[in-house]
Amino acid sequence: MKHLYVIVVLMVAISFLSCQNKDLYQGAKETTDPNTPSSNIDYSAPYIYDFSDEVKNAEAVITIKVNKDITASDLRVSVPPLKYNKTWLMMLTQDDCKPSTYCRTWAKNNGQPVSSSDTFDGIHDLYYDYLQLSNNDLPPTTISAQHSLGSTDGANNEVRFAITATVVPEKEWMNAPTNINKNYTRSYSRFYAKDGLVWYNLMDMVNYGTGLAFHNVNASNERDESDVLRHFNIAQDSIVKRLSGRKCKMLAEPDDNKVYVSAALQFPDIQTMTAQAGTVVLYPFQVDTDLRDILLNRTFLDDPYGFKSEIEAQLALPKEERKAISIGVHSTNNKWMDFLQWVNDNYGQKGDDSVWFPSQEEYYEYNYYRIHGIRKIEQVDSRTIRVTVTLPSGDYFYYPSTTVNLSGIKSSDIASISPDDATSGFSYADYDNGIMMNIDCRKHLVELATHYVEKYEKDKTNLSNKADAIYFVNLLKQSSIKESLLKRI
Repeated sequence: MKHLYVIVVLMVAISFLSCQNKDLYQGAKETTDPNTPSSNIDYSAPYIYDFSDEVKNAEAVITIKVNKDITASDLRVSVPPLKYNKTWLMMLTQDDCKPSTYCRTWAKNNGQPVSSSDTFDGIHDLYYDYLQLSNNDLPPTTISAQHSLGSTDGANNEVRFAITATVVPEKEWMNAPTNINKNYTRSYSRFYAKDGLVWYNLMDMVNYGTGLAFHNVNASNERDESDVLRHFNIAQDSIVKRLSGRKCKMLAEPDDNKVYVSAALQFPDIQTMTAQAGTVVLYPFQVDTDLRDILLNRTFLDDPYGFKSEIEAQLALPKEERKAISIGVHSTNNKWMDFLQWVNDNYGQKGDDSVWFPSQEEYYEYNYYRIHGIRKIEQVDSRTIRVTVTLPSGDYFYYPSTTVNLSGIKSSDIASISPDDATSGFSYADYDNGIMMNIDCRKHLVELATHYVEKYEKDKTNLSNKADAIYFVNLLKQSSIKESLLKRI
């Protein structure tokens, strides 16, 4: 009778939950395993960068004092086709909101434990969610955390590879609960693949530069443009509520369905798109427009190493003739992890440091700033100049940053270089016949760095926590705040 009572109570609880607003994330599922008392489980939501009031139309002013007389009119300022003066562009969009986007692709790029695609029982490969990662409840097949993947900013600071994740906000499975059962080994069913990413995973990912894209929407007729357009609005509303005011401005065309493209052209929020057919092949060093509403080409291959020969072929060409390597993928496996490592080791920070690997969203914004921004040099006195850079934002821009080349001056000539208060992140180094300056105007960059320092302080045994803390603090400009945070690491 006691067992019957418990079953009845559970049925009532399940019925009650099913009647609630489906848009509310249900969080973790508490376990009854005696080895995992609830007091030892952290159910808190991940920190998320505040996108709701990101700076718009930023203006950065850099004051440079040199150790000799200088004439501003002798200097030239420009923005290169690719950030950090990289010579080729790589982008990756992961379709269908696949769970491997978080625990494999994102994890590999950011030095987190990677959920191996090798099956545990001959049937299931295993996955983890944010709450399992944060509670160190991981599949037995997990590959230990290694170093992150990326290139540098040209001034010895890491810039991690960033992908685009597609989202399907209308699907209830994005609200699926996470089962945490640390040290429970009789079953690993809690790590079986969900239908897709849950919101907490996305909340964690966007802090690291992951871009977002619409894919399929929950339209009753995906061949009806008006129905697809209506669901873009519904999906966008959920994204804004979930992701701290962030909006999605990209479409990854699903199923070669051009109705999505025509609907996107009627939906002002969407500004950049990618697909396989009927597209424009991107040659970054030949771009002279802001690329708004341009359907950019991407390629799907079953074997990621098929892209190796394409990369090598492009790099045999002058940089002005190289096309972007834009990759589409669904679920990723160990082969993809090895491929990303190969890119890092040959063309990233462990190789020749030639690749820029951002989300398409970030590339779109950077190119927009390059086309529409204004750069000017003013003479302050005989040994001081002032460089002003404006970044005119489009709608829903979240990467107010750029690289600026200043010719006619070298690092050895500089007595001091001082970004203004609008500049939150800054680095510089010699480049060509002058210097390059990397300018970041994100409003909450200090808060972001502080969060990862605090996360490290809570668990100093986790090497990924330390690497993250160093990474985000190094994004900041030189200041007393930065020095203070570095001392805490």
